[in-house]
Amino acid sequence: EIFKPFHAKVAVVPPSNDDDDYDVPRQFRRLGLIASEPVSKADQTIAAIPFYDSDGSGLALAPHLATKVVYKDVLPEGYDGWTGDIGLLAMLLLNEMARLHVDAATGDASPKGVSDLPRRKPPVQSLMNAYVAALPSHREMSELHPLLWNEEEQEILQSSSTKKIYRLLDDVDDDAAWLEETLWNADRRTFPETVSLRIRSPDGTDDDDDDDWIEERPCFSPEGFRYAVALVRSRSFFVDGSLRLLPFLDFANHGDFDSYEISGGGIGTLWGSAKGAFLKSGKALNVGEEVEISYGPKGPAEYLLDHGFVPGMCRHSRRGGSAITAELTFEVDDGDRFRDDKLDVLEYETYDLAPMDPSQSFDVVGGVGSTGAPDPAMIQFLRLVKLGGRDAFLLESIFRKEVWGFMSEPVSEENERDVVMGVIDACEKALEDMEGEDASDGNLSQNAKLCAMVRESERQALERTLIYMKQESEALDLKEYYQERRLKSLGLDSEWSREDDDVGWGGTRVPGGADYDW
Repeated sequence: EIFKPFHAKVAVVPPSNDDDDYDVPRQFRRLGLIASEPVSKADQTIAAIPFYDSDGSGLALAPHLATKVVYKDVLPEGYDGWTGDIGLLAMLLLNEMARLHVDAATGDASPKGVSDLPRRKPPVQSLMNAYVAALPSHREMSELHPLLWNEEEQEILQSSSTKKIYRLLDDVDDDAAWLEETLWNADRRTFPETVSLRIRSPDGTDDDDDDDWIEERPCFSPEGFRYAVALVRSRSFFVDGSLRLLPFLDFANHGDFDSYEISGGGIGTLWGSAKGAFLKSGKALNVGEEVEISYGPKGPAEYLLDHGFVPGMCRHSRRGGSAITAELTFEVDDGDRFRDDKLDVLEYETYDLAPMDPSQSFDVVGGVGSTGAPDPAMIQFLRLVKLGGRDAFLLESIFRKEVWGFMSEPVSEENERDVVMGVIDACEKALEDMEGEDASDGNLSQNAKLCAMVRESERQALERTLIYMKQESEALDLKEYYQERRLKSLGLDSEWSREDDDVGWGGTRVPGGADYDW
């Protein structure tokens, strides 16, 4: 019924009872989408949602709707929290929950939040209400998502990955503390700490409320904000230049193979909106077969921190190495005597309209098919970070427009050695910091097993990169460095001899043989 207004070829159903069909355990799949009509070929659009970016009158939610529509009168101009667009979407989601608030005693509607924004037509608002009520409860998300795990399990994950969950938690908690102090506590009538939602029984009807129940959810509070951030991280997609929540399309579960990411583009005039999001099938489907999408090219830790599970492509190196990743972070040292010059290069002379921060994180890749070769962008950044000594002349103002380009190739043997050793040290430290039991240990909890899967995958990536960089350290004398390249470009890379004294000036150089007309 939900998808009828969209002329879509999908329907919402609970997941299959057969766990063997999926890499993702059943408890992590929840609702899903199936084909309600035959899908004849791959790459066929089977559902679409318009954006309505100007006023948010559709279902899709985008970050700018928080600052320019819903919270425009309460958020300070230029608000930019630590959680960025994810935090803004979380605030929009909390507002949608508050609009659904009912009196817990009577069950009568008692909207809270900014209850009249965004303005939607009644049928569209009904669809949004159905979507919000169908989202996982806080109790469910406490089992499904790392941001809501207990402290012991979060500590295990912290020591299992190079992508640190504590950094995410700090960002979420800092934003929540500011919002609570500045906005929520000032108007608890509009921004309640908890809300009560009427949850309709799957077997009930619009005229039968006997099987419905009232569910309390945290809302405008630190706990509610973390809950909303977890929902957004697990359900949002980057489409058409923006992170977005796409209600009902996000019910589609992940599939490692024969699946596409949700895409955006023009959708014609059917919806009254020029742009929207498309859900496409990666293969032909019969009626009743599940529609799966790709949640994107992420590593194991990203999948766990975003979606609460680790797909098979990130766990099994035999399926390819592109999804077996770990993260290394490097930065310009505060004590670097050339720090100001390097920051100037990073801010103004790297990429057009995209200044780089002095701290950068990069993925390293492992698994079958991976050579362990690091990201060229990481090596380029590290060459600048390690630049010093006799190579520091490249930071002079005369080279300022060119120095970033110079870093794309080896600078000197000393600089290259520092770069290689920097990567080796980072890999070894990351491996030393990883602690925990093997995933095959039958005594581990489900969440501890997920942490172990992440740990084992990242170890593969770090160990493969470590092997590659140690091989690089033994071949530094075989590389061509800046001075050699510069001399070659000037034609000065060979020794002069009397037998070969033509240097291209149109004459022969003979000592004392110049014939000048003074």
